[in-house]
Amino acid sequence: MHPSVHARTQPDKPAVIMAGSGETLSYGELDRASNRAAHHFRAHGIGHDGAIALCLENSPRFLEIMIGALRAGIYAVPVPSRLTAEEVEYIVRDSGAALLIASRRIAADPADLAARLEGIALGMTGDPAPGFASWDAMVAAQPDAPIADELAGSPMLYSSGTTGRPKGIRLPLPDDRSILTTNQLVVTMKAAFGFSADSVYLVPAPLYHAAPLHYSLSMLRIGGTIVAMEKFDPEAALAAIERYRITHAQFVPTHFVRMLKLPAAARARYDLSSLRFAIHAAAPCPVPVKQAMIDWWGPIIMEYYAGSEGCGTTIIGSADWLAHPGSVGRPVGCAVHICGDDGEDLPVGETGLVYFEGPNEFRYHNDPGKTAEARNACGWATLGDIGRLDAEGFLYLTDRKSFMIISGGVNIYPQEIENLLITHPRVMDAAVIGAPDAEMGEKVVAVVQPVNWKDATPEFAVELEAWLREHLSGVKIPRRIDFREELPREPTGKLLKRLLRDEYWKAVR
Repeated sequence: MHPSVHARTQPDKPAVIMAGSGETLSYGELDRASNRAAHHFRAHGIGHDGAIALCLENSPRFLEIMIGALRAGIYAVPVPSRLTAEEVEYIVRDSGAALLIASRRIAADPADLAARLEGIALGMTGDPAPGFASWDAMVAAQPDAPIADELAGSPMLYSSGTTGRPKGIRLPLPDDRSILTTNQLVVTMKAAFGFSADSVYLVPAPLYHAAPLHYSLSMLRIGGTIVAMEKFDPEAALAAIERYRITHAQFVPTHFVRMLKLPAAARARYDLSSLRFAIHAAAPCPVPVKQAMIDWWGPIIMEYYAGSEGCGTTIIGSADWLAHPGSVGRPVGCAVHICGDDGEDLPVGETGLVYFEGPNEFRYHNDPGKTAEARNACGWATLGDIGRLDAEGFLYLTDRKSFMIISGGVNIYPQEIENLLITHPRVMDAAVIGAPDAEMGEKVVAVVQPVNWKDATPEFAVELEAWLREHLSGVKIPRRIDFREELPREPTGKLLKRLLRDEYWKAVR
């Protein structure tokens, strides 16, 4: 179904509740607000398959605008609210968005953003900054009935590119573009995780991430209630589960770590008996952490492995995980292949590149080369992960081919940071890797070769960090900067990053 159907049958039912403030958006209000947004997009000249971008914190406005875009048949590009103006500009321009809707709570300086995005319409929720029109005023006069040419659109999320810049992932739109068409995720959520119209779903992570966004959009199709946290806090998450009688929640391993580190009294303070499924993904979960969560919450922990590309999924429940610790499950609606360097299937137990064989297609926007690299001669797709299958068909991930860093469930792409570091006048060479971190899973470490070795000082490390903060969002800033007289490279110039990474990981074994 579609949220508009629930707006007709249960208009007063809460569609979205903000966990901290209690602000509530009913299905009726969501329907009217999304209709006004769709009318504005048409009035602005954005037709089918056009694009808009939204850079917002978790709020009802985020979902109103997103639903409005998706019922107008356009691509909606969620831009992380923590990005710098330079990073926001790249995504907005690369996506071809004709309109950016932001808020004052984002990290980017509005004045800088307005100057960079000349020629693109800018709207802002709440009190607008100079250079931005009021989003509230834009939509206030629009009709709250559906537009005449409703058609299903799609989110367009950004992931890593071959140059270190993120690349937009264009998922295929169904042949039947009706907004009432049910997608596969809705089917999976119902069958695998027991979602229903009675479900109350806790979203502790930013809605601009793939999993929180897609699951929230599907929850609105199912007709349940979303409870979105303004910002994750471990004890506040437990309090929200009790207060709102949460039935389903989705976490990343870092959330588990932080909740497990709460004092015993705080962990025991809240009634979590309503929780039926605790789903996690986005990053590998250390075996001891997951075991501790199952010991605490019982066998309700569910895990899946997938990507924004939508090319395949594996799922594993607590019982299967206890029998296969460390596994990310068996495939659902697809097949998994482990392939060697020659592209051929490897025997059970051997490690190679993980490929999904399934019906889903995708492409990287403006990057046909990366799109081609993601598929092999058989048409199977890979996310670039290394893994193995056991005799029962359970998948285990052992490495990430691209050395992408996953810190607290957030994907961080080293080459973007390296490309910036190398432009500093006192830096000769640089490598960025993920090193072990007990809380975040991985932390960003920069290994720098200075032009002059006398600059290999703590003071220069502090200077480099401050310089990086002028260009990158905080999550990408190295938590450690080390110096080397020379970085390991092949004669061809290829950086042997694996050698560096292995040093840091072996140091903790």
